[in-house]
Amino acid sequence: MSEFELISILELRPGLNVCVDHNIQFLRMSKVIQEFARYLAITSEAEAWGVVVRAGGRIVNEPGESYPPAGHPADHAFAWVNGRVLGGWQAVVITAGEGEFSDARDGALARRVVAGEVIWVAPGHWHRYRPTPASGWTEHWIEFGGETIKRLVAAGVLPGECQVLKPVRMDALKSAVAGLHLALQERSGCDQPAELAALGLRVLGLLTARGPQNGARLERAVRRAEWLLAERLGEASSMPELARELGVNYAGFRREFRRRTGLAPRQYLLNLRLEQAQRLIGSTPYTLDAVAVQLGFSSAFHLSAAFKSRYGLSPAAWRRGLVPAGGGTRTRF
Repeated sequence: MSEFELISILELRPGLNVCVDHNIQFLRMSKVIQEFARYLAITSEAEAWGVVVRAGGRIVNEPGESYPPAGHPADHAFAWVNGRVLGGWQAVVITAGEGEFSDARDGALARRVVAGEVIWVAPGHWHRYRPTPASGWTEHWIEFGGETIKRLVAAGVLPGECQVLKPVRMDALKSAVAGLHLALQERSGCDQPAELAALGLRVLGLLTARGPQNGARLERAVRRAEWLLAERLGEASSMPELARELGVNYAGFRREFRRRTGLAPRQYLLNLRLEQAQRLIGSTPYTLDAVAVQLGFSSAFHLSAAFKSRYGLSPAAWRRGLVPAGGGTRTRF
């Protein structure tokens, strides 16, 4: 049994005695130990990693208890009648009990939330949620910030509005959240923004994971197309023919492809070819003509022009290691 699995079990079963590794070691978690909240200062180093874990905590709300509990900072505490607006993204994972959630789109209506679901809160959006008095609930929450999340929202990977999500890998998500919470509770973990960023990114990835049965037809077609384009870099590719091969309408396929990747299919293929050209030019003795033929460019001139447009230097300069001032090359997007 892993440490994260042990944490999850203890959180779901307050007061449960657990024997670990056949040793007679009994661990009993009280409500006080189960609950915590930690708020972190946002540093430039944390922002540089792209995913900023701003806060996190756990609340065990017993049936009949008031909600939210006292002790939260004024900018995070809220009453159901007023709701609240936050400055960061939050994932509120419900592992026991049930409750209700509403945002500005719902008005006076509220949607039911049950164990196994996640309330996703977007910054700048009014919302409110609470457990039902009869059941209470256990929530594990994390607040995020950072440019990576903004890009994921812009690409349609993460919701840009408040939603109730149904993760397909809930057990893995609970373990990931438990690991992040453990880092937050350890002082050394809070001093490691890179570690928190990695843990936070795993949580976000599990939030957006989709089962094969849940993807829409166009969404599956786009995922398949990304794989096929990478496999066929040197082939002449017709995007309408690719859409027909995948059994979808080209206009809808092109729109969904751009929505998910930020690029039209033809531009996506060009980027893949240029990335492979960069690797071949930098690490093999192949001539530019040979690379152009291998990757489906019409000529070495065409490859050279596209390479310079994207990376800001010629293939010959790249091969000689003449990286532009400031280091690196232009990014993919």
